[in-house]
Amino acid sequence: MQSVANKAERVGRVVAPHELDLLTAAAWLHDIGYSPAIVDTGFHSLDGARWLLRMGFSSRLASLVAHHSCASYEADERGLGDALAAEFPREESITSDALWFADMTTGPDGQDLTPEERLAEVRERYGPDDLVTRFWRKAEPALMQAVLRTRSRLAGHPM
Repeated sequence: MQSVANKAERVGRVVAPHELDLLTAAAWLHDIGYSPAIVDTGFHSLDGARWLLRMGFSSRLASLVAHHSCASYEADERGLGDALAAEFPREESITSDALWFADMTTGPDGQDLTPEERLAEVRERYGPDDLVTRFWRKAEPALMQAVLRTRSRLAGHPM
């Protein structure tokens, strides 16, 4: 999470100045739902977002966490799509794109990866028939569009 947050800070110049703290917080917290103390449904995006609301964080931050990196596709695979959509509005914005970019260009050990390398790493780690691999196959076009939009916004502004 630290590397995703560091990358979010570096790409943060694409968001409005008042959005940088939100982007950075979402990057730090995007995978908080993996914590055993927070797990409820087993779907980290939803579990983390629900926990953030219980702890008094803003609904917008919780929604960014809930929907990070095409999470709606995974929610559908898990039978939780309706719950995710009902509880957390999906935001399509420069900020959400930047969060997805930071997450999907950072490997599990904090290394910089292309989104293609990141998707290949996920597929290798989970195997061809896993739920995670299935949802990424469906989500890849939407994910790549968010990455491309962020790259375009970063053009001329080296990280």
